[in-house]
Amino acid sequence: MSYRAGAIGILCTFMIIIFSTVLMPMVLFNPKPSGRGNDYGVEKVANAVRGRQIYVREGCFYCHSQFTRLQDRGYGPLVVAGDYVYEAPHQLGTARTGPDLTNEGGRMSSEWQKAHLINPRAVKPGSIMPSFSFLSDRDMNDLVAYIQTLGNERKTDHFVEAPDEYRTTTDAGRALLNRKTVDTNSSAAANAGRGIYTQNCAVCHGLEGWGNGPNAITLEKKPANFSRPFYKQYPDEFWFYRVSEGVPGTRMPRFGEILSEEQRWYLVAYLKTLPKDKETVIDSISQLNKAEQVKLPKLTDQQYEPHTGGGY
Repeated sequence: MSYRAGAIGILCTFMIIIFSTVLMPMVLFNPKPSGRGNDYGVEKVANAVRGRQIYVREGCFYCHSQFTRLQDRGYGPLVVAGDYVYEAPHQLGTARTGPDLTNEGGRMSSEWQKAHLINPRAVKPGSIMPSFSFLSDRDMNDLVAYIQTLGNERKTDHFVEAPDEYRTTTDAGRALLNRKTVDTNSSAAANAGRGIYTQNCAVCHGLEGWGNGPNAITLEKKPANFSRPFYKQYPDEFWFYRVSEGVPGTRMPRFGEILSEEQRWYLVAYLKTLPKDKETVIDSISQLNKAEQVKLPKLTDQQYEPHTGGGY
């Protein structure tokens, strides 16, 4: 009798879990169309709707996802629930053996997409994607047409945008901006940021921000030259993002682990004041900022005194 009661309890628990995690969301979760879903009618050369069926048939979703997550960088705009209202069954995928395809449409030409499907390693050396050269011409063209629709209704407003957690598009971004107490347009904030810049940034970027700090000579990836007019389009949130997280592939550190939020906003205020009307080209050693040579103080209580102290 006790075994039966235990079995009934386990079954009831299982049914409650299924009801609360699967059945109830199916009934209650009805997002409104966002107007940013994929438009399969844009590509007139081939049948994108049929291409979606081929995408499913060939198991492309085993390796590719169609769901840009909050932590994703470089995959384009984040998705919202309303983007998938007409996507039944959805092709979100879970694994990313291959890159995410949420916003793949229009990034490469159709000829490139076809060449990639026929011989992936010819255009992306090292790719582990299998060849789909066995597809008929019609299947191939329809599949390419479908790929070119992915994200074609999901638009960005600016050429330079910070990740969503630094903008008002997410709860994290709104919380960050609500904590902001520094007026990044004020001269007082810029003056405070100047000292922070001199202490932390000038050694690579130079005192004027030209990328000619004394460390620049040893860096394979040269520091950014802030005199370029390109930097005029950086909004405050992007400056803060770059300062906080650094630049992958360079020696720039993550100042989010070194400076407080307030200090980083002060630094943003100063960076905005650097002249960006005409790029100052740095192409010779003579243009580097020289580090001032200072005499070391006498360390009277230390067991070891650097010989360069010279007794001064």
